[in-house]
Amino acid sequence: MMDFSNKVAVVTGGGNGIGRAVCLGFARHGARVVVVDRDGDAAAAVAAEIGKANAIACTADVTRSADVQAYVKAALDTFGRIDCFHNNAGIEGKVAITAEYDEAVFDAIIGVNVKGVFLGLRHVLPVMIRQQSGSVVNTASIAGLVGTPGMPAYVASKHAVIGLTKVAAGEVGPLGIRVNAVCPGPIDTRMIRDIEKQVSPNNPGSVEERYSSGIPLRRYGTAEEVANIVLFLCSDLASNVTGAQYVVDGGRTAAPAGVASSTAT
Repeated sequence: MMDFSNKVAVVTGGGNGIGRAVCLGFARHGARVVVVDRDGDAAAAVAAEIGKANAIACTADVTRSADVQAYVKAALDTFGRIDCFHNNAGIEGKVAITAEYDEAVFDAIIGVNVKGVFLGLRHVLPVMIRQQSGSVVNTASIAGLVGTPGMPAYVASKHAVIGLTKVAAGEVGPLGIRVNAVCPGPIDTRMIRDIEKQVSPNNPGSVEERYSSGIPLRRYGTAEEVANIVLFLCSDLASNVTGAQYVVDGGRTAAPAGVASSTAT
């Protein structure tokens, strides 16, 4: 049902984690893939895993307009079009309360997570407008829906991603282009492991136990589970879905901590 044959997908942050899973998922379903990452070696490894006939790697800093224009040009020069865009690159930054948060770290997170998403939209949407078709999925987070103490910059950035998603969806919907957001909860990737180490350097495993206890499914999600939602949103199965945010969090934002355990048998 999710057939991306003859489609071209561009994925930022495609070298690792959720982005990598999305790249491989697109390829499995027949798409040609442009793997974009600031870690050029990681992007090249994912492209090689897919196969050089169906994927290319682009090294890019998503905060630089010239780099974004370059990966868009590479996609068009190689494959001729962009049908699906997973605007995914993001960083977590440091864990610290707002009253003590470092200004330079705040700026860096906003640069990647907000400006990077904006620049992706700014340079990919004109391609889709010319085609009169396309689907975009921005990676937000449940941090774009609720507050997370100790992560003011990340939370602010992901709220902004949801706002950008809604604005763009309203602008390009009449042209046949859909724009949605995916909102992962804790996902078993490098990012959550880094956060665990920051929260409890001496016992990061205890952080997973604590976080998981507040999730009705009692576990972290996987990158592949998020990728499945991204692929769905880019597919014709979601042809009437735009301006939406899809939560992939094992129920963390749906039920207060402890509710699931109190009714379990």
